Amino acid sequence: MIIAAGGGRRIGGPEALLHQGGKPLVDQMIDTLTEAGCGQIVVVLGAAADQVRETADLSRATVVVNRAWGTGVGSSIRAGLAGIDDDRVEAAVVLPVDMPGLTAEAVRRVAALPFPDVLVCATYNGLRGYPMLFGRRHWPGIATLASADVGARPYLLAHKDHIVDIACDSVADGSRVDTPELMALYGLSVPEQRVGV
Repeated sequence: MIIAAGGGRRIGGPEALLHQGGKPLVDQMIDTLTEAGCGQIVVVLGAAADQVRETADLSRATVVVNRAWGTGVGSSIRAGLAGIDDDRVEAAVVLPVDMPGLTAEAVRRVAALPFPDVLVCATYNGLRGYPMLFGRRHWPGIATLASADVGARPYLLAHKDHIVDIACDSVADGSRVDTPELMALYGLSVPEQRVGV
């Protein structure tokens, strides 16, 4: 699941519109999940959803539009989990769209335990980050507790003794692009947004 719904106040435009080398970052994330062997890919859109649909190739993904995206990432996690329509899916890889340094190998490492009762977090220099893997048995609890801009953190804190940490620093960059300085560092841009009337 790719969370790509935020308005991107700190970077000057919605994260889902980020481009690197002329290619939408959401397309690169879909490529990464596909290369990692993920089955159903869900992209959660929110801010500028119509423009994202026009600029990105979302044909390989199930697109869910979170109309409540302004309330924070918690609502996007709930929308994304609800958008997984294959009952055979035992666990969901979750990541934000604003991670240009993420690799298929990091996703494969985290997704190596695709069991319904698992909670997995990638770590970078010992700190938890994305991607995360949420086993299906945890989805109702995550959906209930996911809130505002802290997402699944309340649920993860309540179940911290059950989380499996997987080091990914040797195979990926876990940085999230949330400042203009990081955008410049990664060669990212946000195309101008059209204003509807």
